[in-house]
Amino acid sequence: QVQLVESGGGLVQAGGSLTLSCAASGRTFKNYAMGWFRQAPGKERKFIAGISWSGGSTYYADSVKGRFTISRDNAENTVTLQMNSLKPEDTAVYYCAAGSSRLVATTAKWDWGQGTQVTVSS
Repeated sequence: QVQLVESGGGLVQAGGSLTLSCAASGRTFKNYAMGWFRQAPGKERKFIAGISWSGGSTYYADSVKGRFTISRDNAENTVTLQMNSLKPEDTAVYYCAAGSSRLVATTAKWDWGQGTQVTVSS
C-alpha cells in the first residue's frame, strides 16, 4: 500500500503560481506512474496531469496544458505539480495519485492522497 502526502496548496490571486508536492512511501516509487487529479465543489474528480515511471512521458488535460508542469524525482520519491497562470476555475482540492502501472496510459487504478486545497481568487 502506498502512502501519499500532498503539500503546497493555499490561496493565490489569479495569474499567480503555486507548486504542489507529493511525497510517496510504501512502494518502490520508480515502479509506477504518478498523477494529479482535482475535484471542484459539486463536481467529479478529474485527471489533470500524469507522468510515467521514468518521467519520460507526461500527459495533461486540455484545461491545464501549457500552464501546469508535472515532474518527478525518483531519488527523493516525490512528484511535483508546478501551476502557473492560475485562474479562478482552477480552484479545487488537488489529489496526488499513484498508478497501478508504470505507464499512465495503462494505469487502471489509482491510489489517492488526502488532497490539498487550492483557491484562486479573482
